[in-house]
Amino acid sequence: MESILITNAHIVNEGKIFSSDILIKGSRIERIDPRISAEGVKKVLDTEGKYVFPGVIDDQVHFREPGLTHKANIFTESRAAVAGGVTTYMEMPNTVPNALTQELLEDKYQIASRSSLANYSFFMGASNDNLEEVLKTDPKTVCGIKVFMGSSTGNMLVDNEATLEGLFSKVSMIIATHCEDEATIRKNSKDYREQFGEEVPIRYHPVIRSEEACYRSSSMAAGLAKKHGARLHILHISTAKELELFDNTLPLKEKKITSEACIHHLWFDDRDYEEKGAFIKWNPAVKTEKDKNAIFQAVLDGTIDVIATDHAPHTLEEKSGTYFNAPSGGPLVQHSLVAMLDFHHQGRISLEQIAEKMSHNPAILFEIQDRGYIREGYFADLAVVDLNAPWKVSKDNIRAKCGWSPFEGHEFSSSVTQTLVSGHLAYSNNQLDESQMGERISFDR
Repeated sequence: MESILITNAHIVNEGKIFSSDILIKGSRIERIDPRISAEGVKKVLDTEGKYVFPGVIDDQVHFREPGLTHKANIFTESRAAVAGGVTTYMEMPNTVPNALTQELLEDKYQIASRSSLANYSFFMGASNDNLEEVLKTDPKTVCGIKVFMGSSTGNMLVDNEATLEGLFSKVSMIIATHCEDEATIRKNSKDYREQFGEEVPIRYHPVIRSEEACYRSSSMAAGLAKKHGARLHILHISTAKELELFDNTLPLKEKKITSEACIHHLWFDDRDYEEKGAFIKWNPAVKTEKDKNAIFQAVLDGTIDVIATDHAPHTLEEKSGTYFNAPSGGPLVQHSLVAMLDFHHQGRISLEQIAEKMSHNPAILFEIQDRGYIREGYFADLAVVDLNAPWKVSKDNIRAKCGWSPFEGHEFSSSVTQTLVSGHLAYSNNQLDESQMGERISFDR
């Protein structure tokens, strides 16, 4: 059994930073102690002056496979994830074909078992007519059910009231929702199309996909969850108004309705459209500075529970289209941890809070088995960070298949130097080791 000893680590875990060594045997952490002998250990990793975080768990990515692999695939995007300290991801069902049957869902797991450098899980998709298939989903081996209460790829817009009632009343596992009211967006799109034709300026994206569209849908989802006692997780909160739907007085384990903030809604606001254009076109839209600041504060005070990416790459050619033709989404999974560490350098968030929101809380929220913490007996999913190793994002170091990033040209203050995935040193000093794939994660449900 392969063994790795991490020495001189500053461990960031469970609200504390402390110095210790970490002994890993096989896929798990065997011992955490300040003085561990290196005798018999195959590999020693000296992390003097660096910080060791539990690996980031990203609860929302779009890796595009199968069917849209000209944009990305599980192999390329999992490599980008690992290079950014993301050891586990949960991928969305709006691939082609949509993951709307158990067979199609299992196909994605099989692809990942052969090609994912990071640990993985995949959401089962809901449509207006597949409730029976959804109810077959195994809560111990699948992260959750994804409901698009807004436009999406293929047959995934769930807008039938009876279907929504059925989902929220019968599904016992987590229902994760994309909340934007389609009728509101269609009306706004029509109004701006009449004014500008196809050449709608990108700055109107957050007006078309408005606060009203988000709140109307989010409040409807929260109402259904309360009515039926469902376990609801609302993804990528983009407005200050939606924050009133969530409770920061309860411990996360006791919450029935939870929420997620994404890196782009914490970093960008509507002033950035002039420079970035469609490169920051996401659904829901990046909105005002007031919204951005309110979301950040909600992360700090526990109103928002987790930080993720909604990593959703498109080609440069696709992103260069007119407003209605340029697709929404962009690559973020390589840069999420270092982006949050930039906020730490600005004095806005502690290292302990970053570990909580990006590792501990996703593990609690999804009831992930033996991951998300640095604990003896847990899987050795770790990200080693040098807080004083600046680097500039360029086409040469972007690992996502699409080859671009909204952070291109930005100099991050920190670097991920090593990433361990289930005990495997998958990334070290800019080199990836693809000799061992990640694992399918399990859930304590």
